[in-house]
Amino acid sequence: MIKSVRKAQKVQGTISLPGDKSISHRAMLLNSISDGSATVSNFCQGDDRKAMLNCLTGLGINIQKIQTDDSQHEDDTFLVKGQGIHNLSNPEKILDAGNSGTTFRLVSGLLATQPFESTITGDNSLQNRPMDRIINPLRKMGAQITGANNSSFAPIKIYGGNLSGIEYIMPIASAQVKSCIMIAGLKASGATTIIQPEFSRDHTERMLKAMGADITIDNLSIKIKPSNLSALDILVPGDISGAAFWMVLASCHSNASIILKKVGLNPSRTGVIEALRMMGANIKLSNINEEAGEPYGDIKIQSSDLNGIIIEGELIPKVIDEIPILSLAACFANGKTIIKDAGELRVKESDRISATVDGLSKLGADIKESSDGIIINGTKKLIGARVDSFDDHRIAMTMGIAGLLSSGVTEINRADANMISYPDFWQQLSNLTIKPANNVS
Repeated sequence: MIKSVRKAQKVQGTISLPGDKSISHRAMLLNSISDGSATVSNFCQGDDRKAMLNCLTGLGINIQKIQTDDSQHEDDTFLVKGQGIHNLSNPEKILDAGNSGTTFRLVSGLLATQPFESTITGDNSLQNRPMDRIINPLRKMGAQITGANNSSFAPIKIYGGNLSGIEYIMPIASAQVKSCIMIAGLKASGATTIIQPEFSRDHTERMLKAMGADITIDNLSIKIKPSNLSALDILVPGDISGAAFWMVLASCHSNASIILKKVGLNPSRTGVIEALRMMGANIKLSNINEEAGEPYGDIKIQSSDLNGIIIEGELIPKVIDEIPILSLAACFANGKTIIKDAGELRVKESDRISATVDGLSKLGADIKESSDGIIINGTKKLIGARVDSFDDHRIAMTMGIAGLLSSGVTEINRADANMISYPDFWQQLSNLTIKPANNVS
């Protein structure tokens, strides 16, 4: 699908975001292996949702969509009947994680606990993403794992059970990898200790603690012991990664004011707010509350005068998914923005460093890539052009926001990549913008 976007004269409105994908996946998986039943509301949308649900139901979990009096969540509330970690079924067919790296890694940790052989795969993009970061620690715990053609790529075959706790020093900070190991540690003999090089998002730790797991966190060290979990009703807050697109739009547009409702504000995920505030963005938080250990609140963003910054080091794990859209913000900032220590972006749904630079340079940005990042000289001006999403949802949406800020017409090829995580993105984009008429087609 090709989407055409024209510059908006004004941007104004209020947005309710789809459920946070990271929290949604964990809420569904952990409740599936808990004791009791629970509802998960505002569950994330898109193809990634289907991937997680298909994998869990393939393991015999009973998950039902239920009706609710809350019209806002009538299509995204599910009842999960937990079976405990000891009562999963041997899947009758290969489990398919689609394009969802989170699903693949978290479910792999669960499969490693089970005393049967199973296979998990993904789409072509995911099959090109190396999985040695989870294979190595799971093997150390005792799982037998074989990748495609004896490689570290999907599909991977796992024969689990009889795991032993280990001490694992992570070479790279990754929330998905540590979550995979923690899930495996729920059924290992003895304690499993994970030592992180830097902080990364901590949704799994928070949820495990709320569900009664025996987990101890000491700075960068996490220790988890074999545990039974108690089911927990969870209303998933809005996805801050999705909110990032609207925050950058309002910050960069000369006539903008956007309110985002009930967005997740986990400190390990608010790096995008931190980065934009460092740049000078006009961002205000209000109505702060908490759900299942996860803080959330409303975000108001208005037109801002941005300045270039350096994004590196400890901030990178907190903004890794938002770097494409932050690169767009840098195009409208005064001076130079340097992003480094982000080499992990090269093995996402696309090579996001190259994909971001490709798209924004076609729109006239002064931008170039380095081995582990991006360098942008702000020009405050982009010109519409034909760009490509590389079948990457975050690149597609970044280019859509860029189109609203660029003169002329921007055409995004394979724009339907947004369906992976944010099906309503294009409709919400159209609803926010005022004049010229039909600026999205």
